[in-house]
Amino acid sequence: MMLMTGIFFSCVNDLDKVKKITTHPENPDDTSEELHIIYTDSGYAQFEIFANIAETYGPPQNVRKFKDGLRVNFYNDDGSIGSVLTSLFGEINDETGLITVRDSVKLLNVVQEKTLESEVLYYNKTGDSIYTNKAVVITSPDLILTGIGAWTTPAFDTAQFYKPTAKIFIKD
Repeated sequence: MMLMTGIFFSCVNDLDKVKKITTHPENPDDTSEELHIIYTDSGYAQFEIFANIAETYGPPQNVRKFKDGLRVNFYNDDGSIGSVLTSLFGEINDETGLITVRDSVKLLNVVQEKTLESEVLYYNKTGDSIYTNKAVVITSPDLILTGIGAWTTPAFDTAQFYKPTAKIFIKD
């Protein structure tokens, strides 16, 4: 009986010791596959994120990284999808609210059928602008705009270039 009591009380794991052995500071705190997040304001969807692989890192980084594909749907006031942002990599800084997307970035305005392409775009969840200081190409059925650096809204209904050039196709 005393032997059994000794065995039960000797098998105690110190959680701090286990954590030191099993975790590394550069590893994510949480990993998800096929992630789907909807951001709302007053009960209305503002945008939603789809990611194949999502990794969450706690302090001191406080970031969420989206790997192997990312899609963000931005919603209009009537609840329809106004624009779609895709990239191969994304990151949300939870402290600042800044979303950074990189690698094969495309922003599509669904109604106007125009596309903005760049290697990197930035979006602040609390603001209403998407911007970059890198090369940008906007294509639509009747024109191609290129430039270095651009600003637009999440709906991609308007855009401003910092250093623009353009090709306009005129129908006969």
